[in-house]
Amino acid sequence: MEPKRELSSVDLAALATELSRYEGAKLDKAYLYDEDLLRLKLRDFDRGRIELLIEVGENKQAHVADPSRVPDAPGRPPEFAMMLRGRIESADLVSVEQYEFDRILVFEFERPDQNTTLVVELFGDGNVAVLDGNGEVVRSLETVRLKSRTVAPGSQYEFPKSRLNPLEVDYDTLEARMEQSDTDVVRTIATQLNLGGFWGEELCRRAGVEKAMDIGDAGEEEYRAIHRELMDLADALRSGDFDPRVYVELDEDGDDDADRPLTERGRVVDVSPVRLEERSDLPSRAFDSFNPALEEYFYRLKEQAQREDEGGGRQRPDFEAEIEKEKRIIEQQEQAIEGFEEEAERLRRKAEICYARYDLLDEVLSTIQDAREQNTPWADIQETLEKGAERGIPAAEAVVDVDGAEGTVTVDVDDERVTLDATTGVEKNADRLYQEAKRVEGKKEGAREAIEDTRERLEAVERRREEWEEEPEPEPEEEPEEREETDWLGRESIPLRQPEHWFEEFRWFHTSDGYLVIGGRNADQNEALVKKYLNKHDRFFHTQAHGGPVTILKASGPSEPASAVDWPESSLEEAAQFAVAYSSVWKDGRGAGDAYMVEPAQVSKTPESGEYLEKGGFAIRGDREYFRDMACRVAVGITCDDETRVIGGPPSAIEPDAATTITLEPGKFAQNDAAVKCYREFKSRFTDESFVRKVASADKIQEFLPPGGSDLLDT
Repeated sequence: MEPKRELSSVDLAALATELSRYEGAKLDKAYLYDEDLLRLKLRDFDRGRIELLIEVGENKQAHVADPSRVPDAPGRPPEFAMMLRGRIESADLVSVEQYEFDRILVFEFERPDQNTTLVVELFGDGNVAVLDGNGEVVRSLETVRLKSRTVAPGSQYEFPKSRLNPLEVDYDTLEARMEQSDTDVVRTIATQLNLGGFWGEELCRRAGVEKAMDIGDAGEEEYRAIHRELMDLADALRSGDFDPRVYVELDEDGDDDADRPLTERGRVVDVSPVRLEERSDLPSRAFDSFNPALEEYFYRLKEQAQREDEGGGRQRPDFEAEIEKEKRIIEQQEQAIEGFEEEAERLRRKAEICYARYDLLDEVLSTIQDAREQNTPWADIQETLEKGAERGIPAAEAVVDVDGAEGTVTVDVDDERVTLDATTGVEKNADRLYQEAKRVEGKKEGAREAIEDTRERLEAVERRREEWEEEPEPEPEEEPEEREETDWLGRESIPLRQPEHWFEEFRWFHTSDGYLVIGGRNADQNEALVKKYLNKHDRFFHTQAHGGPVTILKASGPSEPASAVDWPESSLEEAAQFAVAYSSVWKDGRGAGDAYMVEPAQVSKTPESGEYLEKGGFAIRGDREYFRDMACRVAVGITCDDETRVIGGPPSAIEPDAATTITLEPGKFAQNDAAVKCYREFKSRFTDESFVRKVASADKIQEFLPPGGSDLLDT
């Protein structure tokens, strides 16, 4: 029996009932794995950490998972995950619903600045759409453009056309629907009542109705029995009165090892919120609620798939390295807590000194305030205090520094150095120190929560190690034949996949290491790139020659938190080559040119005194790192695997990702003529010429060609 890979509408009705119990939880973080697994990490006041996994790929499902079964966070979050974090981090989950009786879950999040809806489509190819407060699509994993509906950024989200909800149907409607059919009973239930084939058979079994009975032979007795069972199912799904089960096909020796859980002794094939008559011939493992059943089922299903893919021998994961890493993090977090405690105690001690030495400090502050009221300069005040100290005045002797720029005075009292706000009194200074101590102590709570998360991860790694060591070594099997790559050029029909990206208005490419590079097409875009898109951990490139694009090697997307990157040399060189190729160096017909790189802090829109910056211009301050003799060559290609589109940039970055490419260098053909030549060449290479017309027209190719003349090298 083929295992179940997609949740049914009945499953989702039960799941929505259970997930609604998590309403009120706050979202901590969102992660995306391989473009089809979304992880939402939430925190609930009563339940603590909640890990919600949503899968829209080959398996289409959702469930709350045990933290030990949650995959480690991906190294570099994709743009979709960062966009989602920007919208719903710290938001409250206010509702979870199934849309009508469709295979769609709708999550509503609220935050003081904005509301966000997450629509999870668990049918067809699967999709996740992020909607703003007006129901407009902000972003979706897949762009959908059909006659019946559109799901694309900037468009109003459209749900699929409504169908009958069988859980709300009355008897008269059921009877009328059944009598509209001209087939057998089971097919009628599946189609007319919108339940699908499996639940059509299940209802027939429960109602005691022969599923193959011709609809013309059925009457009120059969209809009443079917309606009664349907309403019982509806009541169970609404109330949460479930009997969740995972159904298993036992291995040959599965019955001999009764000490192990049933789901470890065979192949899992189905999961349901209620006991299934259609699976009564299979052993099943019962659960207290549906979520744990779903977690166990899909966890074991992936284990099965992994064993089949590996074909036997296992390579031991480096559990010890993971354990040591988590222990080091815990040690660092504990040290941080100690540091917070020491700092808070030091601040409280300073506040107490303010009251213990009130008269002396009041004299210091009053002296400074009286002098400032007379408009006495800060330097003169410090000089006066120094002279007072020489004469042995205790208040003056306590002063070690006066900072006019900050308006503060620093004193040494009772072996403690205290910096005071010279514009206020002793009480306010003491209160400020107490408040600062309280704020530092507040950091301890966050650090303690972080330690708990780390300890959970440590325990999860240790459990995985134990499970791995207890699992018997599978028999080695023959190595499977290496899967051949798709021959896109020879395919007669290539499906279109063209998601929209925020950076497409600029020149762009992804380096061979996966980092995004964007460049300006004109002065307005150069201006926008420096003002809006240059973040502190990015790198800025430009050519020595005049008339080049602002080029930015991005460490993160526009809505992503900035983080430092140890840049691979290959990415730096490709960004430099890009800056040269799309500059006046190409237009002048030269074969190579120089580029330089600086950090964002060195780039300024403020000119030196007496100078003027044109629109799109900028000033560079400080040292520059140069890249000499960057080749003036670009490649344009067509991608077919994950997306179908034209890409262009340095050949070393473009060729690995494209199904086919053409390399160009400065030459005699005008930009539009070179684009037409590339288009004709691509058409000759692909069997599916209509595909080339749709994704790689001459206009689209021209967007990736440098300004000036070009020659095609490999046609």
